[in-house]
Amino acid sequence: MSRKLLIALAGLALPLLGSGVGAPSAQAQSINEALGAAYANNPSINAARAELRSVDESVPQALSGWRPQIFGNVDVGSVSSNPNPGSSRYRNTAAIGLSVQQALFRGFRTVNSTRQAEAIVLAQRESLRSTEQNVLFDAASAYMDVIRDTAIVSLRRSNIQFLNEQVRAARDRFEVGEGTRTDVSQAEARLADAQAELNLALANVNTSRAVYRQVIGADPKALSARTDIYRHLPKNVDQAIRIGADEHPAILSSLHLVDAAIFNVKATEGELLPTVTLEGNIERQWSPPGVSNLTSQDSASVFGRVSIPIYQGGSVSSRVREAKEDLGQAQVQVDVARDRIRALVVSAWGQYEAAVASISAAEASVSANQLALEGVIEEQRVGQRTTLDVLDAQFELVNSRVLLVSAQRDRAVAAYLLISSIGRLTADSIGLRVAVYKPSEHYDKVRNSWYGIRTPDGR
Repeated sequence: MSRKLLIALAGLALPLLGSGVGAPSAQAQSINEALGAAYANNPSINAARAELRSVDESVPQALSGWRPQIFGNVDVGSVSSNPNPGSSRYRNTAAIGLSVQQALFRGFRTVNSTRQAEAIVLAQRESLRSTEQNVLFDAASAYMDVIRDTAIVSLRRSNIQFLNEQVRAARDRFEVGEGTRTDVSQAEARLADAQAELNLALANVNTSRAVYRQVIGADPKALSARTDIYRHLPKNVDQAIRIGADEHPAILSSLHLVDAAIFNVKATEGELLPTVTLEGNIERQWSPPGVSNLTSQDSASVFGRVSIPIYQGGSVSSRVREAKEDLGQAQVQVDVARDRIRALVVSAWGQYEAAVASISAAEASVSANQLALEGVIEEQRVGQRTTLDVLDAQFELVNSRVLLVSAQRDRAVAAYLLISSIGRLTADSIGLRVAVYKPSEHYDKVRNSWYGIRTPDGR
């Protein structure tokens, strides 16, 4: 076998993350298209959106405290009359009526409950945004994992091709007396190890493809690792920390929950204040048909009621104290969220910088190992190197290429993690071409709804 053929096999063009998987294709699915598919179809996002729509209903429920309550009633029965001792008479009666109750003052509970519900809705919106970011990051990670693992499979296969040639060459040299059985055995052993590594790589790529389908909702086909995520990165770690503190949904959600806890305290305290209601009733009463002397009687009444709580067994006071403790906990959770996001930003920044440095080191290693392998092959040809030297040089070259592929994947994933950690891994911020879900549309439709059991989408 010629030296040129060995070198060609060792330096076989391989799909690294800088150029994508497979040949370039106009039909290749970009990473932004994959993220858009996950944004539109991922069940975790859809479940979070449904949860938010459910939470939206807490606002009209709180607003119902301003609205009247109307009840209709029908009574049918028999009334006993006993004019003389020892005798009983029963008079059949029936009545139909309408009652209207309107709360005039509830200790500001309606106002505070409404504000509490609105704050919870805002917190849930941020929770949805956090879920969307987590799913988009998982999608980006799954996309890059498929590319990395597919590239590693290609590396392992080309390595087997190279080692097959080494085994054949070692056997040829042994047959003509220029080599030893040891050379053949060493080459065969490396080939067996390479086959085991290929099997592991194939298992890894199958796992990555399964995760890809789980997150994005379709099997990966032609993928391209070209991404513009790097232009969204902050300039330095201090800027990243500031952005994360101002925009991350986990922090914003915790702030809204503090507002909700404040209004919950006020609403609970309102139970200690008087309640003023206005009640109106109209009724018609008569004897059932078939009874002689059928008569009917109409009545109407209007009452104003003032209920002043004096002592409620201590339950309301206990719930006020409980609400205050919940408020304290919510305030502490803000600090917890800020510390957690700051640590996440610093960690993501460190991972990104480490990946960038690893790429430079891996590229230098690949270049040096490629030259080393070419030199060893040339020296083996003139008898200055053994088969083991060639196998070792090839082993080092393949490992450095695997490290380069992994480092390129790690840089892209770290970039998405960093964008997520500052709260900007959203469809709008990274420019996904997808219909953006707008929570306010459902909220506006149900907020002032006075009646109706159908959801806005017709269910």
